[in-house]
Amino acid sequence: PIIRERNSTTGDVKRPQFGTRFLTDPRQVFQHNAWDNVEWTEEQEASAKKKVSENNQPLPAEKQEEYDSRANEFWNGFYTIHENRFFKDRHWLFTEFPELAPQCSLNHESHLEVSGTDDSRQDSLDQEQRREVAALSHTDGDIPGSSASYRILEVGCGVGNTVFPILKTNNDPGLFVYCCDFSSTAVELVKTNPEYDPGRCFAFVHDLSDVGANYPIPDGTLDVIVLIFVLSALHPNKMQASISRLARLLKPGGVMLLRDYGRYDMAQLRFKKGRCLSENFYVRGDGTRVYFFTQDELHGMFTEAGFEKVQNLVDRRLQVNRGKQLTMYRVWIQCKYRKGEKPQ
Repeated sequence: PIIRERNSTTGDVKRPQFGTRFLTDPRQVFQHNAWDNVEWTEEQEASAKKKVSENNQPLPAEKQEEYDSRANEFWNGFYTIHENRFFKDRHWLFTEFPELAPQCSLNHESHLEVSGTDDSRQDSLDQEQRREVAALSHTDGDIPGSSASYRILEVGCGVGNTVFPILKTNNDPGLFVYCCDFSSTAVELVKTNPEYDPGRCFAFVHDLSDVGANYPIPDGTLDVIVLIFVLSALHPNKMQASISRLARLLKPGGVMLLRDYGRYDMAQLRFKKGRCLSENFYVRGDGTRVYFFTQDELHGMFTEAGFEKVQNLVDRRLQVNRGKQLTMYRVWIQCKYRKGEKPQ
Protein backbone atom coordinates (compact mmCIF):
# COMPACT_ATOMS: atom_id res chain seq x y z
CA PRO A 1 0.00 0.00 0.00
CA ILE A 2 1.06 3.58 -0.61
CA ILE A 3 1.04 5.95 2.35
CA ARG A 4 0.41 9.63 1.93
CA GLU A 5 -0.86 12.49 4.05
CA ARG A 6 -4.56 12.83 4.79
CA ASN A 7 -6.47 13.58 1.59
CA SER A 8 -6.81 17.36 1.33
CA THR A 9 -9.53 17.27 -1.35
CA THR A 10 -12.20 16.97 1.37
CA GLY A 11 -11.01 20.27 2.84
CA ASP A 12 -10.00 18.66 6.11
CA VAL A 13 -6.91 19.82 7.92
CA LYS A 14 -4.19 17.23 8.38
CA ARG A 15 -4.29 16.01 11.94
CA PRO A 16 -1.49 14.15 13.66
CA GLN A 17 -3.55 12.75 16.56
CA PHE A 18 -4.65 9.53 14.96
CA GLY A 19 -1.22 8.01 14.91
CA THR A 20 2.23 8.48 13.56
CA ARG A 21 3.01 4.99 12.37
CA PHE A 22 3.34 5.12 8.58
CA LEU A 23 4.39 2.21 6.41
CA THR A 24 6.99 3.48 3.93
CA ASP A 25 8.59 0.12 3.13
CA PRO A 26 6.10 -2.72 2.38
CA ARG A 27 8.72 -5.27 3.47
CA GLN A 28 8.37 -3.96 7.02
CA VAL A 29 4.60 -4.64 7.17
CA PHE A 30 4.82 -7.27 9.94
CA GLN A 31 6.99 -5.09 12.22
CA HIS A 32 3.93 -3.60 13.94
CA ASN A 33 0.28 -4.51 14.67
CA ALA A 34 -1.18 -1.51 12.86
CA TRP A 35 -0.27 1.24 10.39
CA ASP A 36 -2.00 4.62 10.11
CA ASN A 37 -3.50 6.54 7.17
CA VAL A 38 -3.08 3.81 4.61
CA GLU A 39 -4.07 4.96 1.12
CA TRP A 40 -5.37 2.16 -1.11
CA THR A 41 -3.99 1.44 -4.56
CA GLU A 42 -6.40 1.41 -7.52
CA GLU A 43 -6.04 -2.38 -7.67
CA GLN A 44 -7.12 -2.77 -4.04
CA GLU A 45 -10.13 -0.50 -4.56
CA ALA A 46 -11.16 -2.43 -7.71
CA SER A 47 -10.75 -5.76 -5.93
CA ALA A 48 -12.92 -4.57 -2.99
CA LYS A 49 -15.67 -3.34 -5.34
CA LYS A 50 -15.65 -6.67 -7.19
CA LYS A 51 -15.95 -8.62 -3.95
CA VAL A 52 -18.90 -6.50 -2.79
CA SER A 53 -20.73 -6.77 -6.11
CA GLU A 54 -20.40 -10.58 -6.03
CA ASN A 55 -22.33 -10.62 -2.74
CA ASN A 56 -24.99 -8.15 -3.81
CA GLN A 57 -28.09 -10.36 -4.10
CA PRO A 58 -30.51 -9.20 -1.40
CA LEU A 59 -32.33 -11.69 0.80
CA PRO A 60 -36.08 -12.27 0.19
CA ALA A 61 -38.45 -9.56 1.51
CA GLU A 62 -39.91 -11.77 4.26
CA LYS A 63 -36.42 -12.48 5.62
CA GLN A 64 -35.62 -8.76 5.57
CA GLU A 65 -38.85 -8.03 7.45
CA GLU A 66 -37.96 -10.62 10.08
CA TYR A 67 -34.58 -9.01 10.79
CA ASP A 68 -36.29 -5.62 11.02
CA SER A 69 -39.11 -6.68 13.36
CA ARG A 70 -36.84 -8.77 15.61
CA ALA A 71 -33.95 -6.26 15.80
CA ASN A 72 -34.57 -5.61 19.50
CA GLU A 73 -34.44 -9.31 20.29
CA PHE A 74 -31.18 -9.78 18.34
CA TRP A 75 -29.40 -6.87 20.10
CA ASN A 76 -30.60 -8.02 23.54
CA GLY A 77 -29.25 -11.47 22.67
CA PHE A 78 -25.93 -9.93 21.63
CA TYR A 79 -25.47 -8.10 24.96
CA THR A 80 -26.68 -11.09 26.98
CA ILE A 81 -23.92 -13.21 25.43
CA HIS A 82 -21.11 -10.64 25.44
CA GLU A 83 -22.08 -8.42 28.39
CA ASN A 84 -19.07 -6.16 28.81
CA ARG A 85 -16.42 -8.55 27.55
CA PHE A 86 -16.80 -7.66 23.89
CA PHE A 87 -15.92 -3.96 24.05
CA LYS A 88 -12.84 -2.12 25.20
CA ASP A 89 -12.78 1.43 26.49
CA ARG A 90 -12.09 3.82 23.65
CA HIS A 91 -8.76 5.47 24.45
CA TRP A 92 -8.81 7.53 21.23
CA LEU A 93 -11.97 9.33 22.29
CA PHE A 94 -10.49 12.51 23.74
CA THR A 95 -7.77 13.07 21.13
CA GLU A 96 -10.30 12.75 18.32
CA PHE A 97 -13.29 14.30 20.11
CA PRO A 98 -11.94 16.89 22.60
CA GLU A 99 -15.51 18.25 22.77
CA LEU A 100 -16.26 15.42 25.21
CA ALA A 101 -13.94 16.91 27.83
CA PRO A 102 -13.36 20.52 26.74
CA GLN A 103 -11.95 21.70 30.07
CA CYS A 104 -9.50 18.83 30.58
CA SER A 105 -6.15 19.59 29.03
CA LEU A 106 -4.29 17.29 31.46
CA ASN A 107 -3.27 13.79 30.54
CA HIS A 108 -6.40 12.14 31.86
CA GLU A 109 -4.77 8.77 32.57
CA SER A 110 -2.05 10.12 34.88
CA HIS A 111 -4.61 12.49 36.41
CA LEU A 112 -6.82 9.54 37.31
CA GLU A 113 -4.01 7.54 38.91
CA VAL A 114 -3.05 10.23 41.44
CA SER A 115 -5.58 9.51 44.15
CA GLY A 116 -4.80 8.75 47.79
CA THR A 117 -7.12 6.92 50.16
CA ASP A 118 -8.48 10.13 51.70
CA ASP A 119 -9.36 11.51 48.26
CA SER A 120 -11.06 8.26 47.36
CA ARG A 121 -13.15 8.32 50.52
CA GLN A 122 -14.13 11.93 49.82
CA ASP A 123 -15.03 10.96 46.24
CA SER A 124 -17.30 8.18 47.44
CA LEU A 125 -18.96 10.56 49.90
CA ASP A 126 -19.51 13.12 47.14
CA GLN A 127 -20.91 10.39 44.94
CA GLU A 128 -23.32 9.31 47.69
CA GLN A 129 -24.50 12.89 48.17
CA ARG A 130 -24.98 13.30 44.43
CA ARG A 131 -27.06 10.12 44.30
CA GLU A 132 -29.32 11.47 47.08
CA VAL A 133 -29.71 14.84 45.36
CA ALA A 134 -30.45 13.09 42.06
CA ALA A 135 -33.06 10.86 43.68
CA LEU A 136 -34.74 13.89 45.26
CA SER A 137 -34.80 15.92 42.06
CA HIS A 138 -36.36 13.00 40.18
CA THR A 139 -39.27 12.85 42.62
CA ASP A 140 -39.84 16.58 42.13
CA GLY A 141 -40.59 15.82 38.50
CA ASP A 142 -37.48 17.62 37.20
CA ILE A 143 -35.79 16.14 34.19
CA PRO A 144 -32.45 14.51 35.07
CA GLY A 145 -29.59 16.98 34.55
CA SER A 146 -31.90 20.02 34.51
CA SER A 147 -29.32 22.14 36.37
CA ALA A 148 -26.35 21.04 34.19
CA SER A 149 -24.40 23.58 32.15
CA TYR A 150 -22.84 21.09 29.67
CA ARG A 151 -24.96 18.22 28.37
CA ILE A 152 -23.82 15.26 26.30
CA LEU A 153 -26.03 12.51 24.86
CA GLU A 154 -24.58 9.24 23.61
CA VAL A 155 -26.98 7.32 21.39
CA GLY A 156 -26.33 3.58 21.16
CA CYS A 157 -24.28 3.55 24.35
CA GLY A 158 -24.01 -0.24 24.58
CA VAL A 159 -22.54 -1.19 27.95
CA GLY A 160 -21.01 2.25 28.55
CA ASN A 161 -17.57 2.08 26.92
CA THR A 162 -17.82 5.74 25.96
CA VAL A 163 -19.98 7.00 28.83
CA PHE A 164 -17.72 5.86 31.67
CA PRO A 165 -14.49 7.28 30.19
CA ILE A 166 -16.32 10.63 29.76
CA LEU A 167 -17.50 10.60 33.37
CA LYS A 168 -13.98 9.73 34.58
CA THR A 169 -12.16 12.25 32.41
CA ASN A 170 -14.49 15.25 32.28
CA ASN A 171 -14.42 16.77 35.78
CA ASP A 172 -16.59 19.76 34.86
CA PRO A 173 -19.07 20.03 37.79
CA GLY A 174 -21.72 21.24 35.32
CA LEU A 175 -21.44 18.10 33.17
CA PHE A 176 -24.38 15.74 32.70
CA VAL A 177 -24.28 12.71 30.38
CA TYR A 178 -27.41 11.13 28.94
CA CYS A 179 -27.04 7.76 27.28
CA CYS A 180 -29.49 5.46 25.58
CA ASP A 181 -29.59 2.19 23.73
CA PHE A 182 -32.13 0.16 21.79
CA SER A 183 -31.27 -2.84 23.98
CA SER A 184 -32.79 -2.92 27.48
CA THR A 185 -30.11 -5.51 28.38
CA ALA A 186 -27.33 -3.03 27.53
CA VAL A 187 -28.98 -0.20 29.49
CA GLU A 188 -29.35 -2.48 32.52
CA LEU A 189 -25.62 -3.30 32.32
CA VAL A 190 -24.84 0.44 32.31
CA LYS A 191 -27.08 1.12 35.31
CA THR A 192 -25.64 -1.73 37.38
CA ASN A 193 -22.02 -0.72 36.65
CA PRO A 194 -20.39 0.53 39.91
CA GLU A 195 -19.25 3.67 38.05
CA TYR A 196 -22.82 4.66 37.15
CA ASP A 197 -23.67 7.87 39.02
CA PRO A 198 -27.27 9.11 38.68
CA GLY A 199 -26.12 12.56 39.82
CA ARG A 200 -24.07 12.92 36.63
CA CYS A 201 -25.62 10.43 34.23
CA PHE A 202 -29.00 9.14 33.07
CA ALA A 203 -29.34 5.92 31.05
CA PHE A 204 -32.59 5.03 29.28
CA VAL A 205 -33.93 2.66 26.63
CA HIS A 206 -34.70 4.35 23.30
CA ASP A 207 -35.14 3.27 19.69
CA LEU A 208 -33.29 5.83 17.57
CA SER A 209 -35.24 4.83 14.48
CA ASP A 210 -38.61 5.52 16.12
CA VAL A 211 -38.73 9.26 15.43
CA GLY A 212 -42.17 9.58 17.02
CA ALA A 213 -40.88 8.42 20.43
CA ASN A 214 -40.08 11.16 22.95
CA TYR A 215 -36.63 11.66 24.47
CA PRO A 216 -36.52 12.53 28.20
CA ILE A 217 -34.60 15.65 27.15
CA PRO A 218 -36.19 18.89 25.92
CA ASP A 219 -35.37 20.08 22.40
CA GLY A 220 -32.58 22.64 22.09
CA THR A 221 -30.76 21.72 25.32
CA LEU A 222 -27.81 19.47 24.36
CA ASP A 223 -24.25 20.61 23.64
CA VAL A 224 -22.98 17.35 22.11
CA ILE A 225 -24.51 14.19 20.63
CA VAL A 226 -22.26 11.16 20.13
CA LEU A 227 -22.94 8.40 17.57
CA ILE A 228 -20.23 5.73 17.63
CA PHE A 229 -20.86 2.70 15.40
CA VAL A 230 -24.63 3.09 15.86
CA LEU A 231 -26.11 4.76 12.77
CA SER A 232 -24.87 1.80 10.72
CA ALA A 233 -27.18 -0.53 12.70
CA LEU A 234 -30.32 1.27 11.43
CA HIS A 235 -32.23 0.43 8.29
CA PRO A 236 -30.94 2.88 5.61
CA ASN A 237 -34.51 4.17 5.06
CA LYS A 238 -34.65 5.36 8.68
CA MET A 239 -31.29 7.12 8.92
CA GLN A 240 -32.21 10.59 7.64
CA ALA A 241 -35.29 10.99 9.84
CA SER A 242 -33.31 9.77 12.88
CA ILE A 243 -30.55 12.36 12.38
CA SER A 244 -33.09 15.13 11.80
CA ARG A 245 -34.88 14.16 15.02
CA LEU A 246 -31.61 14.21 16.98
CA ALA A 247 -30.79 17.64 15.52
CA ARG A 248 -33.79 19.10 17.34
CA LEU A 249 -32.28 18.12 20.71
CA LEU A 250 -29.11 20.17 20.13
CA LYS A 251 -28.66 23.82 21.04
CA PRO A 252 -27.84 26.09 18.08
CA GLY A 253 -24.07 25.66 17.66
CA GLY A 254 -24.16 22.20 19.31
CA VAL A 255 -22.18 19.41 17.65
CA MET A 256 -22.87 15.88 16.45
CA LEU A 257 -19.86 13.52 16.62
CA LEU A 258 -19.89 10.33 14.55
CA ARG A 259 -17.54 7.44 13.97
CA ASP A 260 -18.77 4.50 11.90
CA TYR A 261 -17.98 1.86 9.28
CA GLY A 262 -16.73 3.06 5.89
CA ARG A 263 -17.34 1.48 2.49
CA TYR A 264 -15.10 -1.54 1.79
CA ASP A 265 -14.06 -1.99 5.39
CA MET A 266 -12.67 -5.48 6.05
CA ALA A 267 -15.93 -6.40 7.82
CA GLN A 268 -17.90 -5.68 4.61
CA LEU A 269 -15.55 -7.72 2.44
CA ARG A 270 -15.79 -10.70 4.80
CA PHE A 271 -19.56 -11.16 4.42
CA LYS A 272 -20.43 -14.35 2.62
CA LYS A 273 -23.24 -14.71 0.07
CA GLY A 274 -26.72 -14.75 1.57
CA ARG A 275 -25.98 -12.01 4.12
CA CYS A 276 -26.81 -8.96 2.00
CA LEU A 277 -30.06 -7.14 2.85
CA SER A 278 -29.68 -4.30 0.36
CA GLU A 279 -26.78 -2.40 -1.19
CA ASN A 280 -23.98 -2.10 1.42
CA PHE A 281 -26.36 -3.30 4.18
CA TYR A 282 -25.83 -6.75 5.73
CA VAL A 283 -26.99 -9.06 8.49
CA ARG A 284 -24.45 -10.73 10.77
CA GLY A 285 -24.69 -14.30 11.99
CA ASP A 286 -26.27 -13.13 15.27
CA GLY A 287 -29.06 -11.25 13.46
CA THR A 288 -27.70 -7.73 14.07
CA ARG A 289 -27.37 -5.52 10.98
CA VAL A 290 -24.69 -3.18 9.66
CA TYR A 291 -24.36 -0.58 6.89
CA PHE A 292 -21.10 0.68 5.33
CA PHE A 293 -21.05 4.43 4.54
CA THR A 294 -19.34 6.82 2.15
CA GLN A 295 -18.36 10.33 3.23
CA ASP A 296 -20.81 11.84 0.74
CA GLU A 297 -23.77 9.85 2.11
CA LEU A 298 -23.13 11.07 5.63
CA HIS A 299 -22.49 14.65 4.47
CA GLY A 300 -25.81 14.62 2.62
CA MET A 301 -27.74 13.42 5.67
CA PHE A 302 -26.17 15.93 8.04
CA THR A 303 -26.64 18.92 5.74
CA GLU A 304 -30.24 17.88 5.08
CA ALA A 305 -30.75 18.00 8.88
CA GLY A 306 -29.41 21.57 9.05
CA PHE A 307 -25.79 20.88 10.05
CA GLU A 308 -22.56 22.52 8.88
CA LYS A 309 -19.45 20.43 8.33
CA VAL A 310 -16.57 20.75 10.76
CA GLN A 311 -14.89 17.45 9.83
CA ASN A 312 -15.64 14.52 7.51
CA LEU A 313 -12.75 12.16 6.92
CA VAL A 314 -11.89 8.55 6.18
CA ASP A 315 -9.50 6.76 8.49
CA ARG A 316 -7.92 3.85 6.67
CA ARG A 317 -5.87 1.60 8.87
CA LEU A 318 -3.87 -1.52 8.10
CA GLN A 319 -4.10 -4.04 10.94
CA VAL A 320 -1.69 -6.92 10.99
CA ASN A 321 -1.89 -10.40 12.51
CA ARG A 322 1.81 -11.14 12.86
CA GLY A 323 1.24 -14.71 14.04
CA LYS A 324 -0.80 -15.66 10.96
CA GLN A 325 1.02 -13.19 8.65
CA LEU A 326 -2.34 -11.66 7.65
CA THR A 327 -3.09 -8.06 6.70
CA MET A 328 -6.54 -6.55 7.29
CA TYR A 329 -7.72 -3.19 6.01
CA ARG A 330 -10.05 -1.20 8.23
CA VAL A 331 -12.04 1.75 6.91
CA TRP A 332 -13.81 4.09 9.32
CA ILE A 333 -15.48 7.44 8.76
CA GLN A 334 -15.29 10.19 11.33
CA CYS A 335 -17.55 13.25 11.25
CA LYS A 336 -18.17 16.40 13.25
CA TYR A 337 -21.10 18.55 12.23
CA ARG A 338 -22.35 21.75 13.90
CA LYS A 339 -25.98 22.73 14.14
CA GLY A 340 -26.66 26.06 12.47
CA GLU A 341 -27.23 29.07 14.71
CA LYS A 342 -30.54 29.86 13.04
CA PRO A 343 -33.55 27.77 14.05
CA GLN A 344 -34.64 25.25 11.41
